[in-house]
Amino acid sequence: MTPEALKTACLALNGAEETFPFNAETSVFKVGGKMFALSALEGSPLSVSLKCDPDLAVRLRAEHPAITGGWHLNKRHWNTVLLDGSLPARLVLDMIEDSYDLVVASLPRAQQLRLDWPGVRSRGTDGG
Repeated sequence: MTPEALKTACLALNGAEETFPFNAETSVFKVGGKMFALSALEGSPLSVSLKCDPDLAVRLRAEHPAITGGWHLNKRHWNTVLLDGSLPARLVLDMIEDSYDLVVASLPRAQQLRLDWPGVRSRGTDGG
């Protein structure tokens, strides 16, 4: 995955925005003001940190050497993914979407509805 493809994948998600709160080199992709992806797009090797369900995070790390605990992040909830070509593109895209979904799931229902997030529609009108 190229830096441009990574950026495009993150920004393709409803309401996603690229910010630079840490420095000009580190892209932080947010939805609803909360981070779901973090990458130094010009870094070599290219990597991205993504939010992940803790149990899945452990499994992914065990199965893929290119996936490690989140660098400078809470390793229980974040993975850093080395984009060196060793992982299938579909897996990387799924991890980006999962990270986004975890963040959107934590947002208020009204915000989820504004984002037209499928998860809120599947829960119905009772919010649960």
